[in-house]
Amino acid sequence: MAWRMGMRRIFLAAALALLPAWFSMSPATSQAAGAAEPVVASDARLAGDGERTRLVIDLSRSVPLGAFTLADPYRVVVDIPDVIFALPDSAGQEGRGLVAAYRFGLFAPGKARIVLDVTDPVTVDKAFVLEPMDDQPARLVIDLVKTDRATFLQAVAAPLRATEQPEMPQAEAAAAGDHRPVIVLDPGHGGIDPGAVNPKFSVTEKHLVLTIARQLERRLAQTGRYRVLLTRTKDTYISLGQRVRFARDNGARLFISLHADSLGSRDGDVRGATIYTLSDRASDAESQRLADAENKADMIAGLDLSEEPADVAGILFDLAQRETRNFSALFARSLAGSVSGVARMHKSPLKAAGFKVLKAPDVPSVLFELGYLSSAKDLELMTSAAWQASVTEAMVVAIEAYFAAQGPVEGTPVALPASVGRTSGDPLAATGP
Repeated sequence: MAWRMGMRRIFLAAALALLPAWFSMSPATSQAAGAAEPVVASDARLAGDGERTRLVIDLSRSVPLGAFTLADPYRVVVDIPDVIFALPDSAGQEGRGLVAAYRFGLFAPGKARIVLDVTDPVTVDKAFVLEPMDDQPARLVIDLVKTDRATFLQAVAAPLRATEQPEMPQAEAAAAGDHRPVIVLDPGHGGIDPGAVNPKFSVTEKHLVLTIARQLERRLAQTGRYRVLLTRTKDTYISLGQRVRFARDNGARLFISLHADSLGSRDGDVRGATIYTLSDRASDAESQRLADAENKADMIAGLDLSEEPADVAGILFDLAQRETRNFSALFARSLAGSVSGVARMHKSPLKAAGFKVLKAPDVPSVLFELGYLSSAKDLELMTSAAWQASVTEAMVVAIEAYFAAQGPVEGTPVALPASVGRTSGDPLAATGP
C-alpha cells in the first residue's frame, strides 16, 4: 500500500479576488481576541432594499474580519475567528434586498465563515465590527451596495487570491502488522455547509449523518476486523477533494458517504433510502438534481476551485476505474438488500450519478441517502435511536458480506501506480463547483 501514500494530487488554485476589506484590530479588540471565552453570535438580521443592504450579527465581543467577493454565482465571503453561532438553523434561509440567503459555520480550526448569496453584482461598501457599548453587544456589520457586472468583475480580478483549503485531520497510522482493510466513513457536509435542513424541527443533515457515522464507526470497531476512519469527527467543513484524497491516502478499500436529502414541501410524500454509485450519466433526473446539489458543496462554503479535464490517458487507469465501479455496484446491491429489511427504501433504491465525492478511481465508493428530511415520516425514523441502531447494524451486515466475498487479498480493485493522478488530467483535481 506504500504507493497509495506516495500519491499526490495537486489542486489548481482558481483566480479568486480578495476585496481590500481586511481591517486592522484596535488594542481593545486585540485584548478581547486573546480572552479565554469563545465569541458567541446571538442574533442576526438583514435590512435594506435592492440598492443597499446591511447584515448585522450580534457578538459577545468584537473580532477582526476580512471580506472578499466571488463571481458566478455572486457571493460575498466574510472570514472571522472561531465563533459559536447560537442562531437557529433556519437563520439565513430567507433573504432581503441584495441578499438572497446566507450561511455560517466553522470553516477550519479556529476560523469561521459567513457566505452571502447576493442577487446582483455588489461592492462591499463597509465591513466592520462595533465594540460593545453599555448594554449593547458587539456588532458585525456588512454593507452591500448594488453595482454593475463590469465593476464587480474588476474587483474580483485583482488582486489574485489563492484558494484556501481547510486543514484535513490526519488519520493515525496503522500499527505494524495491521493489515485489516480500511473503511472510510464520510459524514456529508459540516461546518459552514449544513446540507439539508428541516427548519420546523431544527434538524440539519450535517448533525444527523455525523451521529449515525459515529455509531457505525463504533459498531465496526467492535468486530475488530477493520480500521475505520472518518473524514470528519465534528462539525467542521471538509472539501469534496479532501474527502476523496483522505480515502486514497489511507488505502481505503471501501468509502461510504452518508447523507439525507430534502425536497420542497409539495414533495413531502417522497421518502425512503437510496444508494448511489458513480456514473458519467445520471440514472434519472432526480439523481442528476441531487448530484448537482451535492457537487456544489465547495461553492457553498465559499471556495472556487478550477475545473480540470476529467480524462486520464492510459489503459491501466481505465481498467482500475472499471474494476472499482464494479465493486462499488456489488457493495451497493449488498447494502440495499440488507437495509431493506429494517428501513423504508425509495421506490428506486439503486441509482447512479456523477458525484464528485465518489470519484476515487481505486476506492469502491457509495453515497447512502438515508432518507428525506422533508418527509415527516422519514424524519421521525431517522432521528429515532431504535431506527439508527437497526440501520447501523444492517450496514455492518452488508459490509461483512462484502469483504467476506472478496477474501483478504483477492478481489481488490486494480492498483494505480503513483504516477497516475499527477497529470493535469487527474479527475481528482476537478473538485470545484
